[in-house]
Amino acid sequence: MEDNKKTILIVDDEKTIVDMLVYNLQKEGYNTLEAGDGETAVNVALEQKPDLVLLDIMLPKMDGLAVCKRIRQYLNVPILMLSAKDEEIDKILGLELGADDYITKPFSVRELMARVKANLRKAEITAKAMESGTKEKEAEVANTVVVGDLSIDLNKFEVKVRGEIIDLTLREFEVIRYLAAQPGQVVTRETLLEKVWGYEYYGDIRTVDVTVRRIREKIEKDTSTPKILITKRGVGYYIASR
Repeated sequence: MEDNKKTILIVDDEKTIVDMLVYNLQKEGYNTLEAGDGETAVNVALEQKPDLVLLDIMLPKMDGLAVCKRIRQYLNVPILMLSAKDEEIDKILGLELGADDYITKPFSVRELMARVKANLRKAEITAKAMESGTKEKEAEVANTVVVGDLSIDLNKFEVKVRGEIIDLTLREFEVIRYLAAQPGQVVTRETLLEKVWGYEYYGDIRTVDVTVRRIREKIEKDTSTPKILITKRGVGYYIASR
């Protein structure tokens, strides 16, 4: 049915890129919305409530990072940032402000489509999990994972460290939840990309590292010597079992 089509908001001031994305996304069966500057992007997003946003960083009127922050205040939809820069700071800022991932220009259409599908699929799975968590909560079913100083309430999507509630983004929560399900066991960054982001072949490994860094800033007393979320050099990450 037409109504079941996912809608994607494309935000870019380069007409050729917008036209190329519109063509390829519509060919894949998506509805598309367009915005050529930051202010329009925020207005369209809040009025139309798209299922996913493709957001360029360099925009007139309001840059992509400010747009991302504004949209994230009101909507919990996947935001995939497009950047002509390959500088780490943009990526860290984008993810800190609530973006789900980034892709650097020039990108292949195939890679972008794979990421769009993965983000939409992940959002759907998460929404179902939250709905089921709410139902379980109503039935007063306890569903908590405790590992050392870490306590994860799967019903409330809530993480506590030594009893203090930590404010995590949904993606950060997913990383913690996945690692805490197998304490002490090292999980590769590739596995995290596949299981948490939903990317099997595409995806920048640095996305995992940036997200882990953000989590550490929130849960560790000293990020230089982490005691909860540990790095196994050259392999991946694990949650300390005690």
